Amino acid sequence: MSNPEDAPPVAPQITPPVASSVAPLETSQPVEYTTDAPVTPPVASPVAPLETSQPVEYTTDAPVTGKVRLEAAWGSTEGDEDLSVTTSPAPKSDGHVFKQQYKQWNGELNPRWMRNWAILRHHLLGVFKKGHRPWGMPIRLYLLIVFIASMSDVGMTLLSGLIGESGLHSVWGVSRDNLYGHVLGFFPRNMLYYPVVAALLVGGVISEDRQHGTSALYFSRPITRFDYVAMKFLSVAIIQGLIILVTLALYYFAEIATMGRGWAWIIDTFPMFLATVLSAILLIFTYTSIGLSLSSVSKGKFFPGIALLSIILGTKVLAFIASNLFDREILYLISPYDCLAHVGQAIIGTQPTYDQYSWTWSLASLVAMNALALYVLSTRVSSMEVTRE
Repeated sequence: MSNPEDAPPVAPQITPPVASSVAPLETSQPVEYTTDAPVTPPVASPVAPLETSQPVEYTTDAPVTGKVRLEAAWGSTEGDEDLSVTTSPAPKSDGHVFKQQYKQWNGELNPRWMRNWAILRHHLLGVFKKGHRPWGMPIRLYLLIVFIASMSDVGMTLLSGLIGESGLHSVWGVSRDNLYGHVLGFFPRNMLYYPVVAALLVGGVISEDRQHGTSALYFSRPITRFDYVAMKFLSVAIIQGLIILVTLALYYFAEIATMGRGWAWIIDTFPMFLATVLSAILLIFTYTSIGLSLSSVSKGKFFPGIALLSIILGTKVLAFIASNLFDREILYLISPYDCLAHVGQAIIGTQPTYDQYSWTWSLASLVAMNALALYVLSTRVSSMEVTRE
């Protein structure tokens, strides 16, 4: 009986792993398994990708091999879609950031008078209340002072009528000379009152539109340049008229109320009153046209006011000096005030103070001054575009 321990050892039988669809192991030498050599797993050649036209079905008859098809972690595609990015061609740039195009308004426009009233009230009502043109408080105070001071003859007429003083009334009552002095008197009215008021008013009426680009707001709307100039002109003229014409009317009617004048006196003096009103309108028109022309050539409100005072008062002083030194009054023709005074004396019928030439020369000079001022004003306003200058 043999001993089991004396029997030779039996080599273990090793079965290589079976893989589905795996190419057979190709070796150049046969592998020998012995007890002395360690067991080394065979190295397989690269596995070809699984290519099937039908999806793989796992059943109980077919072994599970563990080979699955990997998909992208972030997608759910099958891998056979066209993943190329489709981009539209970029539009060709013509060098403009945006296309500026005016869109015509097809709705109903406001009437012309309403558009003009919007410009007029902006300047006119700004003197009395807020929400319109911001006139400064010093300008408002000066306008009030001038209005009260211009009624000095009104106060003296009322006083003479209340106390019954005939001597006082003979000095301050309504007459040709007093009507002329109320409008065209040099001191203090045409030296401290009316020219300074005109200079304060015309200073920034047009020049500020050029400086701040406000013309773009005006001309981007259906407003003509004639309407623009006309409403600016009327704004300044009406404010001056409230001071000159209103106080003149109060002076005339104060005489009627206090002295009890009848219709005979009114018929005799009313033509003088109308002539004085005409002289006042001529003065307002001249000061406004010259002032606005100076405002249209500037971008600040200091230059137009100073230039207007220099023209009115400077030419007056220069002509007065030349008249005293050389006894020649010809330089009065370049003075707006002296031309107005000479024409006013002829209209109202007072004693003329200019003897060396006729009043028609002063009228012609006055027409030339206003024509030149209006030409400069229209030319400058025509150059204002619908953009900030």
